[in-house]
Amino acid sequence: MIGPDKRKAVYLLHEEGMGVRELSRTMKISANTVMNIIDQKGEMPQTVRKDKIDIDRDLLANLYTKCHGRAQRVYEILTEEEGIDVAYSTLTRMLREQGLSKKPSKRCGQVPDKPGKEMQHDTSPYRVQLAGVWTSVQGSLLYFRYSKIRYLKFYRSFNRFKMKCFFHQALTYWDHAAEVCIIDNTNLARLRGTGKNAVIVPEMERFARQYGFRFVCHEKGHANRKAGNERGFYTVETNFFPGRSFESIEDMNRQAFEWATQRSANRPTGKTRLIPSVAFEHEKAYLKKLPPYIEPPYRVHERGTDQYGYVSVDGNFYWIPGTRRHDVKILEYATN
Repeated sequence: MIGPDKRKAVYLLHEEGMGVRELSRTMKISANTVMNIIDQKGEMPQTVRKDKIDIDRDLLANLYTKCHGRAQRVYEILTEEEGIDVAYSTLTRMLREQGLSKKPSKRCGQVPDKPGKEMQHDTSPYRVQLAGVWTSVQGSLLYFRYSKIRYLKFYRSFNRFKMKCFFHQALTYWDHAAEVCIIDNTNLARLRGTGKNAVIVPEMERFARQYGFRFVCHEKGHANRKAGNERGFYTVETNFFPGRSFESIEDMNRQAFEWATQRSANRPTGKTRLIPSVAFEHEKAYLKKLPPYIEPPYRVHERGTDQYGYVSVDGNFYWIPGTRRHDVKILEYATN
């Protein structure tokens, strides 16, 4: 594009009698451009985009408030529910122009990741509304560092058995595991020690071996060793929760599964615009493929049978066939 100063110079020289061809050679622009500038009297042309997107200011402000200031969630609602075809960069510009958001700060550099080498796992507490009632839940997130693929699920409480169930569901869904899984110094998997001196609980060590990986604790105070996972929880807070409602924890987990394995997995991330699902297909060649069948984790409850032939587990009663009233072992598997 010809700048305003150069356009004025062309027009003034033309007014002084310089011909079009001479102007073209002197200013190093085409003769047609020179004639256009002369027709416009050296002024910058006023152009209006025919495809300019116009979004109602009140709608944008209401959505921004509803989504707690999370632009990505506003973008999803506009394009999917309101049918407004707007580029994400255009939306963020509109938000800044309306004073709803600030220009994003620069991100720090990242260390290149190696395919097939590492997964990260962590949990995070949340207070959410389930059918209008505020409830405490624990979010559990597994993250493949190279491909950025995730698996997310929520629990009312989280213990070693549920940790096993979560890993089984996540890894059997993806059908692959990385060499190591970085965790914090949680007692759910750590027996003693911290960081490189941590000793993993033998039960959890055997559990991990079935899937082809091993647990590794990061150094104490070095939570940024799981930066990808921490970023994942930030994305949960800024993109999964805003603008959503949940009728039950089962409903929340259905939405979390779709969000993690479909929506988030197929969304370009970062400046590289890497798509996790595509990167995961490449990473599979370096990951550990799971065996055809791995027995799901379970825990044993030893119970006595009452006079009516029932045993109680977590407030539920189960009938034991037969007439004997002997002690039994109840095997508990993951509910879903």
